[in-house]
Amino acid sequence: MTRWPRPAGPAWPVHAVTLAGTVHAVTLAGTVLAAIAYALAGPHLRVVIFAMATLVPVATFGAALATGHLKGRPWVIATAGVVLLAASMAFWSDWVPGHHFGRAEGRAADFGIASAHLLFLAGAAGALRRRGIGDLAGLLDAALLGVCVAGPAWAWLIAPRLTSSATLVGEMLALTDVAMLAAVLACLARVGRRATGARGPIGYLLLCCTATLGGHIAGTLTAQHGSSAWTAIITMSAYLTLAPAAVHPATPQITDPDQPPEKPSTRPPLLWIGIALCANPLTAMIQGLRGEEVASVVLPVCSMLAVPLVLLRLRQMSLLRNQAEQTLAHHALHDELTGLANRRHITAEIDRALTDLDRGALDEVTVILLDLDGFKPVNDRYGHQAGDVVLRTVAARLSDAAGEGDVVGRIGGDEFVLLRRGPAPEDLPQQATALVGQPIAMGAASVRVGVSAGAATATRGERIARDTLIGWADAAMYAQKAAHRKEREPALR
Repeated sequence: MTRWPRPAGPAWPVHAVTLAGTVHAVTLAGTVLAAIAYALAGPHLRVVIFAMATLVPVATFGAALATGHLKGRPWVIATAGVVLLAASMAFWSDWVPGHHFGRAEGRAADFGIASAHLLFLAGAAGALRRRGIGDLAGLLDAALLGVCVAGPAWAWLIAPRLTSSATLVGEMLALTDVAMLAAVLACLARVGRRATGARGPIGYLLLCCTATLGGHIAGTLTAQHGSSAWTAIITMSAYLTLAPAAVHPATPQITDPDQPPEKPSTRPPLLWIGIALCANPLTAMIQGLRGEEVASVVLPVCSMLAVPLVLLRLRQMSLLRNQAEQTLAHHALHDELTGLANRRHITAEIDRALTDLDRGALDEVTVILLDLDGFKPVNDRYGHQAGDVVLRTVAARLSDAAGEGDVVGRIGGDEFVLLRRGPAPEDLPQQATALVGQPIAMGAASVRVGVSAGAATATRGERIARDTLIGWADAAMYAQKAAHRKEREPALR
């Protein structure tokens, strides 16, 4: 009997791709149908169609949170923004169809819309912080983009076309709204660069913000002469492209990365900083060259806001560079596996101690070399990971037993060194041997490793070279290793 071949891999990737394609198709069809219906409908029906469009993302985001598809504070904050936006549109149902959106009238609906966009910005910033390790750089870049976009957009698109119904409060809200939407775009773009598996939902969110910004500007451009249909259609498309972002199968990857958060880059974005500083002054200069009347304080204020943001960005890059240099310096002087001083570091410490001994700052310097016995059988039986556990455990025990001013290092393989600056007890090698020889837990079992130790001491006035001192300790260590080998030989016969 012929049977269908069994799948060689899991089926969920196929289902995810199929669901994503369905989401794309439904979104495109729904947006086109809503636009056509709105264009053909009468004034009263247009209000109903627009209200229905605002409720679609409320339903999808609510369902995504209720089913656990979306989790975390950023999504809760973003959903609160969606609900507030829908509530504002429901209470002032003719705000967009009645051509009030974009007129900067400063009414309660403008406050509701700006507050909702502020919640969107907070949610996007939360997602960005989850994607980066304290990604202050991304937040500062988002704020800079908002300031740089708001000034020119206000000077060339919004301010020249405001009607007599515009108020000072409305203008401030409109300017803030443009800046916040631009900042949201910057945050989402930065997250999209990192969340490569979530490019689909990130694309929907970017389209939503772009359409919202476009609807705002379209409302301003058509405020004096023109219909509100285009403003409403563009704004409806923003709602309808926001809705699928909640149910897309890859959306959880935006805030719950599979990989560890990415560390911020230390490369200075000098081009971006230069654009941020020049955007608003350049706009003002072009207006002056054209002979346009410049009566607004928006450009100077935006320029003054950009300067401290750029300074904060430069300071943040300086801190990151200092941290990177400290990390590199630490790795250059310390063993990667155990965190102890490496050969270069311990050699320099021995030289420094001998120099202090020659000038009378110290009375005695002792170097102890330790080589583990029985380490290779542990590696062979339990694997290299178990060997790493043994090395780290030995390193921790030696570090805990070291006194103030002592330096413990790993000079390669299973060899360690202890430098003591000052008098050392005669039985110090025996103490180190007993300490290292204690059992080491290895899962349900435990292992023991022996150690051969050799010590060499230099006192004030002897003027001993570092290589000579290390050679004495090395000879003593190998003498003890040979003695240990002879002790084991009768047991093997």
